Amino acid sequence: MSRTPASDVEITADTVRRLLREQHTDMAHEPVTVLANGWDNVIARVGDDLLARLPRREQAAKLVLAEQAWLPQLAPRLPLAVPVPVRTGVPTSFYPYSWSLTPWLPGRPVVSGDGTSAEIDPGGTALALGAFLGALHHPAPPHAPTHRTRGVPLLDRRELDDHNASLLSDTGHLIEALEAGRSAKPWPHEPVWLHGDLHPANVLVREGRIGAVIDFGDVTAGDPATDLAVAWMLVPAPARDVFWDQYARAVPFLDETRVIRARAWAAAFALVFLANSADNPQMAAIGRATSGALRSE
Repeated sequence: MSRTPASDVEITADTVRRLLREQHTDMAHEPVTVLANGWDNVIARVGDDLLARLPRREQAAKLVLAEQAWLPQLAPRLPLAVPVPVRTGVPTSFYPYSWSLTPWLPGRPVVSGDGTSAEIDPGGTALALGAFLGALHHPAPPHAPTHRTRGVPLLDRRELDDHNASLLSDTGHLIEALEAGRSAKPWPHEPVWLHGDLHPANVLVREGRIGAVIDFGDVTAGDPATDLAVAWMLVPAPARDVFWDQYARAVPFLDETRVIRARAWAAAFALVFLANSADNPQMAAIGRATSGALRSE
């Protein structure tokens, strides 16, 4: 198994304080607490109401820019809260990337950094996610961003998925799901907006109910099956039909091939998380749970 990608720059609470003093002087007095150091970003709480989101490596720098450009346009039609940037920052002599300040959204990730899972209401989860994706998955403009490995035909990422599988054992059920998706009819319609990274660490829950979807760095246009993998990553099996029914109310073209491709994307995400989480309990837990959901069908 691989480990979390190395950081290009050290980011501490002092880094955030310096950025605030230079670029948002009215907030220089606010307390700063680093909350998470993820694959792509460091997240710090600023005062009571805001989060600072700072890329920790060059590959992630464009993700913050994508959020800044597109979330303000997508948010008004979405039925769940999303972290629309309220202020932005630019590179400096001591920090090389653009960065954002977003609202503090209440709740905790469905799967936290230590790999523990929150209790969720199955029916409410199915309804909330079905409605959210139904509102999001509408045709994207020609100038919408594209992604090398998200929203693309599954055959385009065969090398990546096969490499991840080669690092693991007991992946027969995941390979079977992937092969079914690769053989299914590709997405035949114009690209739609996607979250691109919709998994349980990017969904906030409060008192058992979903309240927000975060981390839109991989926002892209493409095949909606990428996001629909969440049906196996987060929706309990008894509520999965509720999810599909809710989603189908808003989105045309829901057919068996889209479900087959979505299941294959769930397998692809499981392989990514399992193969690259030697030091990341959160992603490893999501990978195991997704693999188990696919195996149990």
